[in-house]
Parts: sequence; structure tokens; C-alpha cells
Amino acid sequence: MLLWLSTFVIGIFTAIVPVPIEVYIAGAATQNSGLATAITLGIAAGAGATIGKVVWYQVARKGSESPWMQKKLAAPKVRAGYERWVGRMEGRPWFAGAVIFLAASVGLPPLLAMAAVAGFLKMPLWVFVPTVFVGRSLRFALIFLGVEGLELGFH
Repeated sequence: MLLWLSTFVIGIFTAIVPVPIEVYIAGAATQNSGLATAITLGIAAGAGATIGKVVWYQVARKGSESPWMQKKLAAPKVRAGYERWVGRMEGRPWFAGAVIFLAASVGLPPLLAMAAVAGFLKMPLWVFVPTVFVGRSLRFALIFLGVEGLELGFH
């Protein structure tokens, strides 16, 4: 339980402060083994990471309404680009979800940047949260298993 809780808290921290959680997971994997452990720690890290990325999402969402940002959006080119991306995201939750899932599971584009972009473009939270959670949990469970497999001699 302590390992799960610490993984959850570190997941939140590393999602807010850009520090790689993969180092923590690699260390935890050398001390713990098993598919069930990998899945539960992947879920714990994924849940924490999701909470941390929602912080970035909300900051960007609120920041998009600030007077400073509204002044920036007054420039025709900037406004056109913003409206183009909003148009791509608004009626297409599958497109938006696919981009976020790719960022959450593979890391390209970086999820921190995509969380801010998603908030700025007002991507629906009902798409953002489960997509980040599933992508991150899967990524972290697989990293955990990969480290475990290397330790046991499986390549």
C-alpha cells in the first residue's frame, strides 16, 4: 500500500514539475516484481500523472481567458491559428483524443505541452482525463515490466 501511495504522489509531482517518473519506476521495478504489481503501480502512476496534467490543463484554460492572452489573440494571424486548432478539436473528440493518447503513451508530442494546448483549446475534460489516464497507465506498466524483464534476463 505504501509503494502504491508513494507512486501515486510521485506521479502527481512529476506531472506538475517536469521530472521524469521513469527513473522512479525503474528503481521500483528492481525491488518489486510481477504482472499484478506492474499493473497496479502503472495505474497508481497513471492516476497521479493524470491529476498533475489536469493542473496544467486548467492553468492553460484559465490563462486563455486572461487579458494578456486576449491581447495576443487580437493579432489576426494568431487568432486565425487559434480558431483553426479550435475548429479541429471541437467537433472531433476522436482526433483530439488520439493526439493526447499518443502524447500520454509514447511521449510524442510531449504530454506536458499537449496538456497545456488541450486546456488552451478547451478540449473537453471528458476526453482529456480518461485518455491521459489510460495512456499513462499503459506506458508506466509497460516500463515497469520492461525493467523487470531485463532484470530477469528476458529481452
